[in-house]
Amino acid sequence: MTERAAPSEQALAAAPDGALRATACIVLADGQVFYGKGFGAIGAAVAELCFNTAMTGYQEIMTDPSYAGQIVTFTFPHVGNVGVNLEDDETGEPVAAGMVVKWDPTEPSNWRATGDLPDWLARRGRIGVGGIDTRRLTRAIRQQGAPHVAIAHDPRGEFDLDALVASARAFPGLTGMDLARDVTCAQSYRWDEMRWAWPDGYRRREAPGRRVVAIDYGAKRNILRCLASAGCDVTVLPATATAAEVLAHEPEGLFLSNGPGDPAATGAYAVPMIQEVLAKSDIPVFGICLGHQMLALALGARTIKMNHGHHGANHPVKEIATGKVEITSMNHGFTVDSQTLPAGVVETHISLFDGSNCGIATTDGRVFSVQHHPEASPGPQDSFYLFERFVASMK
Repeated sequence: MTERAAPSEQALAAAPDGALRATACIVLADGQVFYGKGFGAIGAAVAELCFNTAMTGYQEIMTDPSYAGQIVTFTFPHVGNVGVNLEDDETGEPVAAGMVVKWDPTEPSNWRATGDLPDWLARRGRIGVGGIDTRRLTRAIRQQGAPHVAIAHDPRGEFDLDALVASARAFPGLTGMDLARDVTCAQSYRWDEMRWAWPDGYRRREAPGRRVVAIDYGAKRNILRCLASAGCDVTVLPATATAAEVLAHEPEGLFLSNGPGDPAATGAYAVPMIQEVLAKSDIPVFGICLGHQMLALALGARTIKMNHGHHGANHPVKEIATGKVEITSMNHGFTVDSQTLPAGVVETHISLFDGSNCGIATTDGRVFSVQHHPEASPGPQDSFYLFERFVASMK
C-alpha cells in the first residue's frame, strides 16, 4: 500500500472546479508518495534520489555529468532565484534526471541571468518538483539510503501511482552501471579555455603549455579550464580510449576526470588502460572523483557503495601530511575503501564528516588523486594547488 504524504500549501494548485490539487509527485520504491507542484518539463522520470546541500550552483549541479542516473533534492530552499545563464553549464545539456525543491522558483534577480529555471528545464526535458518537505525527504534518504524513485509532472494532476511505484521498483540502481559511456565525448578534441576572470570572462590560453591528455568520464568544463589555467595544453579523449591512443599524443601528464556510475563497471575498460600507461611510461597521473576511483582500482584497491553519498559544497577535507583543512565540493555515491590500499599507495586526504577516503598517492608522488572537486570554489581557492602540483610534477 502506498503512503501518500499530504501536499503542502506551497504545492497545491487551484483546479477549475475550485478544488485543490497537486501537479507533480515523487514516488519512492517503498510506496511513499510526496505531492508537489511541477515545473519544467511534463512527463515522468525514474532514477536514484540524492540530496545536495549547496546553497548556490544549481545550474552547475544539474549539468554535472556525475549526476547521470540521479534526481537531486536541494536542501537549500531558494533554488532558481538567480535564474540561468549561458556561461554556467558544466556540459552542453542537463544530465541529472530531475530536481526537487522546497519553494517554487521565483522570477530571477541577478545581473547575469539570461532566463529562468523553469523554462530552462522545460526546453531541456527535465522535470522539477516544488513545494516538497525537503527536510523529511532528506531524512528518508539518510536513514534508508539513496532510494529509487519515479517523479511525474502533469498539469492536470492525474497520476497512475501503481505504475509509478512499479517503475521505481524496476529501476536497476547505480551498482554495476557504467554511465561514463553515456556522458563521455564522442571523439577527441582540444581545450584551451581558462577560468573566468574579471573583466574579460573566459579567456583562451595562447601560450604553449605542458601536453596533457584528459580522459573524459564525464568531465566538467571548469575542471578543464583549471587545467588550462594551470599551464596545460589539454587534449580530451573519450572514456574508452586505449593506452596506445593516449600515448600516441606523447603526453607529459595524464588526467582522469570526474564522472557518474559504478567505478567497478567503468573500470572494466578504464583500469587496463591506466595500468598499461603506468607500465609503459613515467608520466604523472592526476585523478578527480571517478578518475580518483579509477586510479585506485588500477593500483589494486577496491571501491564500495555509500549509504547516501556526499553531495554538496560544504565538505571539510583534511590533507593528512599538512593537517590543512579544505572546504570542498563533492558529488559521489561510491568511495575508495582505504583498508584495501596496497603497499606503495598512501592515503593523502580524508573526509572530516565520516573519515572516508578523499585522496591517494603513490609513495614516489608521481601518481595522485582526490575524491572532491578541486575546481569548484566554496573555499574559495582551497584546492587549486592540486592542479599546480600536477603541472609541477611534469617539470
